[in-house]
Amino acid sequence: MTGGPGSVLVLGEALVDLVPVAGDGGMRAAQFGGAPANVAVGLARLGTPAAFAGGLGGDGFARMIEARLRAAGVDLTLCGRSGLPTALAVAEPGAGGTGYHFHLQDTATFRLPDLSARTAGFGAVYVGGLAAVVEPAASVVRATALAAAGRSLLVVDPNVRRDRTLGEGHGTAALRDLCDLAHVVKASDEDLEQLWPGTAPEETCRRLAAGGRLVVLTRGARGSTAYTASAPPVSVDAAPVEVVNTIGAGDAFAAGLLSRMCAQGSFTAHPDPEAVRDMLSFASRAAASVCARAGTEPSLAALT
Repeated sequence: MTGGPGSVLVLGEALVDLVPVAGDGGMRAAQFGGAPANVAVGLARLGTPAAFAGGLGGDGFARMIEARLRAAGVDLTLCGRSGLPTALAVAEPGAGGTGYHFHLQDTATFRLPDLSARTAGFGAVYVGGLAAVVEPAASVVRATALAAAGRSLLVVDPNVRRDRTLGEGHGTAALRDLCDLAHVVKASDEDLEQLWPGTAPEETCRRLAAGGRLVVLTRGARGSTAYTASAPPVSVDAAPVEVVNTIGAGDAFAAGLLSRMCAQGSFTAHPDPEAVRDMLSFASRAAASVCARAGTEPSLAALT
């Protein structure tokens, strides 16, 4: 399976999160990570064909990542490969959410294949995450996004990360440009506050939607709202859950949104309000299924 109108091409990073081990603050466990990789796995687990196009290295971490993607049913035909090491993200969970310190340079993770010529073969193309702002991947992401904007449904999740390795001006400008190219933008209120400081996230959503986009704003426990140019905003409460983990919840939401869109019959930036409500509800439950346990994969059993 490489492509088709009911499949999603996911372009971006697959890396390793080093997360604290419960009960021992000095120990960390290696965990599959990277927002785009999480989305690809989530799509496959929810039954939507997904092809992941990332950079895979030659170390043990890369083999772990590849095994995880294959086990979920993700197509890896389009991945770039090299003997370089895998990028690392050191997770720092705290009361205000999870922060990260990144080890990104000279890794295979950001050697992405240029798939500009392949975008028309997919129903939707998802981009975002660190690969959108870290070179050499960022140039490839932009080229692929430009092609997808004219040939497919371009979905952008800026997934903003605050870290000294990301240039303030360049990172912000690159993510803003991708949002302007997109047909669908999925972003948290925190993402939008960082990309357009001084402007309320709701106002940014209305501006982006006025250009014909579907814009989905997530607010964690406060639920989500979708904005379009032709109808009033649609809001859905967050699915109730006893939170065990928040890592990967936003990625599960994105996977749930796209999976439900596909199940409704087509990838489109112009669904009717009832379809939007259904998509948000399903995506919220997908995110809640991740929050309910350790790990980053949505549970299909919890959604049926």
